[in-house]
Amino acid sequence: MVATPTNVNLSGKAPLANVGLTLGALSGAMKRPAHLPGIVVLYGPSGLGKSTAATVATVQLQAYYVQAKSSWTRKAVYQSILKVMGIVPAKTIYEMEEQVAGQLAASRRPLIVDECDHLVAKGSIEIVRDIYEASGAAILLIGEEHLPASLSRWERIHNRVLEWVPAQYADMDDARALRDLYCDRVAVADDLLAHIHGGSKGVARRICVNLERAQQAGLELGRKEIGLAAWGKRDLYTGDAPVRTR
Repeated sequence: MVATPTNVNLSGKAPLANVGLTLGALSGAMKRPAHLPGIVVLYGPSGLGKSTAATVATVQLQAYYVQAKSSWTRKAVYQSILKVMGIVPAKTIYEMEEQVAGQLAASRRPLIVDECDHLVAKGSIEIVRDIYEASGAAILLIGEEHLPASLSRWERIHNRVLEWVPAQYADMDDARALRDLYCDRVAVADDLLAHIHGGSKGVARRICVNLERAQQAGLELGRKEIGLAAWGKRDLYTGDAPVRTR
């Protein structure tokens, strides 16, 4: 539906595919014709870099970003959004909703709600629809893999989604981008990188952990570069807890 922007890297953030997908979808919602809905949903298992994509989108698109908490009440949702907007919250929920919607409409900046599964679980997700209807702002909701199914129970939210963006598992291009960003002490050879990518099953967070382990192994061996042969039979981090042995 929308073109994926390029040049999406920020200092300390790797230019992964999910960053470009998120930027493309949210910027498309910001530029949409008035008759189209404006909610974007980014979803997928943890560890795929969804929050990293949100961080880049927050900076590049000047979005208001909040991360929902399991303890949030309806009032806390509005208070947290107003805090990032730099606005002193009014006394009532109705007035706070007016403040949030007014600022979004006036600034024409998008709103990003990370971990919004908590709002669904609490039955507070209708707040998003209220804000959207009152402001017309583009809104990005981020959550786990089951988020689309969860939102299907809330028809008035589900029908206002412009684009569903499934977070992608990291490919070798992503793995190389992570290596280029984080491996500044010991170079990791291509064969070891491929081994790490396969063992990490495309989960960006696990790739990062294993790249750090590779650097540590290289330092212990006194090497400036480490490949698969030097790595040897060392275990990769897979996310599984080790089995207790007797």
